[in-house]
Amino acid sequence: MKTEQFSVVTVTLNPAIDRTVTIPNFTAGGVNRVETARNNAGGKGVNVAAMLAESGIRVAVTGFLGRENTSSFEELFSHRGIADHFVRVAGQTRTGIKVVDPVLHQTTDINFPGASVSAADLAAFTHRLDMLHADCFVLAGSLPPGADPGIYRELITRLRLRGPRIVLDASGEPLALALEARPNLIKPNIHELSELLGRPLPDTAAVVEAARELVSRGIETVVVSMGKDGACFVTAREAVVARPPRVEVRSTVGAGDAMVAGLVAAQFRQCPLADAARLATAFSVHALTRFADGAADFNRSIEALLSQVTVSLSQ
Repeated sequence: MKTEQFSVVTVTLNPAIDRTVTIPNFTAGGVNRVETARNNAGGKGVNVAAMLAESGIRVAVTGFLGRENTSSFEELFSHRGIADHFVRVAGQTRTGIKVVDPVLHQTTDINFPGASVSAADLAAFTHRLDMLHADCFVLAGSLPPGADPGIYRELITRLRLRGPRIVLDASGEPLALALEARPNLIKPNIHELSELLGRPLPDTAAVVEAARELVSRGIETVVVSMGKDGACFVTAREAVVARPPRVEVRSTVGAGDAMVAGLVAAQFRQCPLADAARLATAFSVHALTRFADGAADFNRSIEALLSQVTVSLSQ
């Protein structure tokens, strides 16, 4: 395999086929009737890559895919013009079930474990990653069985030698360990940040203070998503809060991944922090309001949403 250059490479070590079922008034423990159902190739890095490709950025994907059910991923990559550099491993890529309740505006996730990866699989992946060069690498999502919790820390350390920007969207122990390698940008949600720091974050001021604590550890930019309350964007020099417009939420699936894609797109536009916050939030709102791939022009939709996002300085 020869060395290849891209604008962005996303790494998804534990992708999933998202089976999304729509059930109005979903009731746990009761009998529920499915209104609609669909399957989509997913996983955090895959979702980020799909949105970046839709916005016109040249992107490649890598990680692990089970050999037994690759078709939905390959169709997505072909349709979006995404370069497929996934390592195929034995078994099936996991399925994640998402129950969307359009009445209660809730999404219930049922996540299965991924296919186990061997030492040989990990070595093949590392070799593949070494052949991929980009201005930005996005490392995102959970880890498959067989992967060490410190793998993101190791990958960031390895990638840093090449000088790209590194974006991390992870949680739990993999996030905590990866902070030691100082990725350029991290995007935990408020619950993941609370877990990381071991304390409640009752309001926006507490979230900004917590983000500043991570910036002081050497992280350039910390973005914390807070659901309907928007997101905090914090660097060593400034902090802003972006709040989305009120919209009809059709699905929360992939909204956080869309925000990561917007942050990466903002990097290529060389946006100042406030503009990056506005663009990332517009990407997220677009995902919230579009249940499936639509015919509407992606970039036109984003431009229309930009003026509806409110951005304010935080003390």
